[in-house]
Amino acid sequence: MEHKDKVLTDKEQRQVLYRLLTYAKPHMKLLSIAFILLLLATAAELMGPILVKIFIDDYLTPREFPVNALIWLGVWYIVLHISSVFINYFQSFLFQKISLRIIQQLRVDVFSNVEKLGLSFFDKTPAGALISRITNDTESIKELYVTVLATFVQNIMFLVGVFIAMFYLNATLALYCLALIPILVGLMQLYRKWSSKFYADMSEKLSQLNAKMNESIQGMAIIQMFRQEKRLRKEFADVNDEHLEAGMKSMKLDGLLLRPMVDLVSIAALILVLSFFGVTSFVSPVEIGVIYAFVNYLDRFFEPVNQMMMRLSLFQQAIVSAGRVFKLMDHKEYAPEQNGNEPLNVTEGDITFNHVTFSYDGKRDVLKNISFTVKKGETVALVGHTGSGKSSIINLLMRFYPLDRGEILIDGMPLHNYPNDELRKEIGLVLQDPFLYTGTIASNIRLNRDGVTDEQVRESAEFVQANEFIEKLPGRYEAPLAERGSTLSSGQRQLLSFARTMATNPKVLILDEATANVDTETEEAIQTALRRMQQGRTTIAIAHRLSTIKDADQILVLHQGEIVERGNHEELLERGGLYHKMYLLQKGSDSKVKMS
Repeated sequence: MEHKDKVLTDKEQRQVLYRLLTYAKPHMKLLSIAFILLLLATAAELMGPILVKIFIDDYLTPREFPVNALIWLGVWYIVLHISSVFINYFQSFLFQKISLRIIQQLRVDVFSNVEKLGLSFFDKTPAGALISRITNDTESIKELYVTVLATFVQNIMFLVGVFIAMFYLNATLALYCLALIPILVGLMQLYRKWSSKFYADMSEKLSQLNAKMNESIQGMAIIQMFRQEKRLRKEFADVNDEHLEAGMKSMKLDGLLLRPMVDLVSIAALILVLSFFGVTSFVSPVEIGVIYAFVNYLDRFFEPVNQMMMRLSLFQQAIVSAGRVFKLMDHKEYAPEQNGNEPLNVTEGDITFNHVTFSYDGKRDVLKNISFTVKKGETVALVGHTGSGKSSIINLLMRFYPLDRGEILIDGMPLHNYPNDELRKEIGLVLQDPFLYTGTIASNIRLNRDGVTDEQVRESAEFVQANEFIEKLPGRYEAPLAERGSTLSSGQRQLLSFARTMATNPKVLILDEATANVDTETEEAIQTALRRMQQGRTTIAIAHRLSTIKDADQILVLHQGEIVERGNHEELLERGGLYHKMYLLQKGSDSKVKMS
């Protein structure tokens, strides 16, 4: 998915608006009530000038002041205004209630689609940009429902009412005033056309700001260690300046096309009305109440126009934001799914790779003709320099990416025939850098998986010897964890990831350099836990330290995406090839460490 968003055409903007409005369908009952209240409030406001006109022309001008009639006129005027206040409050409350529910559903929909996307999407999309779309952009859309649509509907209804009242007072002058509508509509269209580009640029820069912040916060230790604060601060400031520049352009446009232009048109309209009544007065008498009511309605006509023009900026921001949200919601780069609906189960866990070739970008193969078999109870180790393809083999087996060529079999059946739930349940993955969530020890082991009981949580922790340090924590299994488990040592975090994996008793175990970042304090416990975990299971281990895979049934040596050597530890050493060179290099490094 491209990170740079194109400016939406008029047709695309209409499609986005229509799609946004479809989210209101489940709330039609509440919307109907809100619209009825809106209609009543508008009618109450429009009746005010009519009552004043009656007072001026029927009572004040002829100097007739019947007490009862004037009291009723005053009572109706006050009742209408008070009713308008209360009705406006309730209709505004209903519109905002509906708006919040719509945004709630929209956020759930877009996040649900993000969860379905494959790792290939996340590989090229900054996390900050995604967060910006799910939070900032949906917040902009909320303003469309809370502020813009309610204001537009209310003011359009008010304008229709104003023209009805104008035609009631003077049909000829009302026809002249209709000429104002095309001018105002033209201003709105001109504003929308120019502002869409600026708001798209602002949203894009805000996404970049979020991405830069997210990356900096996540890598703060590296930034401070290598004293990169100044460089990162400058990069952040540059993007921030670009966001400011885009914002200033939109503000200049707002200052030119919004209120000033509308005020200019309103002055011209007032001159037209007064000139009309001035010329008419030479021919026939003009009622002062009619002049008052007409000027009052004209003023009330331009106030809602001003409100709509001022909210056009919010409308344009919402449309741009909605376009970005819907683009993310419609993105179909999904993780590979099962072919067919057959409920296959992993029984033994035997794994076979047959002539597997794979490329991330469709141009350069990172795996070339990979073939091997590992049976239940056996351990196959993958070794090789960085970029040799070890992790890619794991990614394909976990079905994180679609397979290009060749086939992968589990228990003799193609990998793509298995349901995702079955693969995630029966294939346990332990990563080099375990990810722990904010919560408790127990919640991080359970991960809210159905069927994992408190007893299983404890048993899995005891199985990998994690219970030894858990029992010493205040609160034990309910001890709170900070983000990413920062209060634990690397070895303790790894033991928790072991317990998390073993909680479902998987038939296949994948170890992605599981001991690479382990401290010496827990290394012995981890090695013991690994041996227990591998017993009776199909195990594929990516090894960084060759000393940890001496007992593997088969070792595959990868180089530039190909298997260049295979055999057990002794066989590969006797062969004197790449594995032998790697082993000597590591043995030499270990000797230097011991000597120091």
